[in-house]
Amino acid sequence: MLEKIIALDQELFLYLNNLGNSTWDPFWLLITDKWTSIPLYAILLYFIYKNFGLKGTLLSVVMVTLLIVSTDQLANVFKHGFQRPRPCGQEGVMEYARFVAVRCGRFGYFSAHASSSMGLAVFISLILKRYYKNLIYLLMIWVVFVTYSRIYVGVHYPLDVLTGSLIGAILGYLFYRLHQYLMGYFKLTF
Repeated sequence: MLEKIIALDQELFLYLNNLGNSTWDPFWLLITDKWTSIPLYAILLYFIYKNFGLKGTLLSVVMVTLLIVSTDQLANVFKHGFQRPRPCGQEGVMEYARFVAVRCGRFGYFSAHASSSMGLAVFISLILKRYYKNLIYLLMIWVVFVTYSRIYVGVHYPLDVLTGSLIGAILGYLFYRLHQYLMGYFKLTF
């Protein structure tokens, strides 16, 4: 059963990865670069500050920092625990894939990019839903682009990004609940 799931995952990866061409490569490399999202983060930080003030913003920044560290470190634990080779280093897959990324790590299950971006999207959407109820749609589009970029550049299988997204969503929700509690505890505007 597991072998069949892995084979389907590899097939889907090759299909999605091979949809690309050299014309689109620079775009997807830009999307997958972690520094590209800085303007989005700045806008979200402004929204948080506008609605929560300085103390609420500081608490939110601490929560986001802990969330990102959690998703990243959990991904590292899984990668070294499962030791599933990335598609760009997997015999029988890499020969048929388009490898566009600058580098290829050793293990890929699960995607820290997917986990962190989904966790951040869920957390920010929930803390700001009272003020910007449609923000979730914009952030989910951003998450889809980031997660697909990992497949496009050849460094993650679809299950890597799906698992990462699921774990990120769970952690984003848990950190949102902690944020709610702490905002009430410190009697900050919410």
